[in-house]
Amino acid sequence: MPCTRHELEQHERQWLAPFAQFSADTRGRRYPEPPPDWRTQYQRDRDRVIHSRAFRRLEYKTQVFLNGTGDHLRTRLTHTMEVAAIARNIARALRVNEDLAETIALAHDLGHAPYGHKGEDALHQLMRDHGGFEHNRQSLRIVECLEQKYPAFPGLNLTLEVREGLAKHSTPYDHPAGPAAAPSSSLEAQIANLADEIAYYSHDLDDGIDSGLLDEDRLERDVRIWHDAASQVRREQGLLPDECRRYFTIRCLIDSQIRDVVLHTELRLQQAGVGSADAVRRQPEPIVQYSPQRQALNIELRQYLHQNLYFNPEVHEPNLRAVRLLEKLFHFYLAHPGEIGEQSRKRADGSGVHRAVCDYLAGMTDRYVLLEYQRCIGPIP
Repeated sequence: MPCTRHELEQHERQWLAPFAQFSADTRGRRYPEPPPDWRTQYQRDRDRVIHSRAFRRLEYKTQVFLNGTGDHLRTRLTHTMEVAAIARNIARALRVNEDLAETIALAHDLGHAPYGHKGEDALHQLMRDHGGFEHNRQSLRIVECLEQKYPAFPGLNLTLEVREGLAKHSTPYDHPAGPAAAPSSSLEAQIANLADEIAYYSHDLDDGIDSGLLDEDRLERDVRIWHDAASQVRREQGLLPDECRRYFTIRCLIDSQIRDVVLHTELRLQQAGVGSADAVRRQPEPIVQYSPQRQALNIELRQYLHQNLYFNPEVHEPNLRAVRLLEKLFHFYLAHPGEIGEQSRKRADGSGVHRAVCDYLAGMTDRYVLLEYQRCIGPIP
């Protein structure tokens, strides 16, 4: 006999810690639906995210380096997959709901603009008099209304717990405002936040070295967290070929980050004495955190990456040139609203033409921006 949803929910009760978010205790969906037969509610949510058009578009959106720059460099999609894997790892170690943590991780960047954070900053400036733009809120907007897949409701009709995780997603790269900045959320949502940070620290280092913009010797000299990981690899593995050595160093760095989060969070859980998911939400600050020592090392690493990678002219200037195309398209669409997609035109009556244009641009892949620029304005300068 196949495993039923009821049996899966019973397994959660037996295995998960009391402060986990149990799928049987979901606060439901905006539009009521019959429960799934063979999946939990959060497994259904995960599948809806994976099958969304917004998720597929992440393959052609910039993470740090412009999409298409190199075959081995991360895109927004590969970043998302790494975040989901790390989130499941941490959730499993803490005995909270892996499916919920994974789903929030898979959906956390659905609303990201083309051309990474520079594209997001550009859209925010263009929309500054019309509500601004922030990719966390846009992710929520996508799953609540922009995806059009089901006849009975707009969006994906995800559970409240997944939508809560998107609304409260925050990392040092993000600038949530209003309700999104509130600290209280499920442990699973907090785990997705930290998994995002761990993923981009590690893969930005990897991509930076792969591109030649970062140097392992300088990293070992200037960044303590890299020095510690590299030293551990030498002790345990001896001399390795370059690619293998770098892989193991990144792996060691990720493992040490995960271990620190798990052990420090376990300590904080004991100190807080929480006995339910709702008790977690009532805490004045997130429980899932790095240790103070690890947090200091991560701040040092982040500053190094900003100085030596994110604002390196070989990364920064191509992104800025691409963003200028985005800005010109924004003004073109405002003057010619008939040129935006049919669904965006329909939303203009309710949301306003500025928001409709912003939605249309935010949903584009990097390469589609180029195609639209050539179609609407002319040759790429």
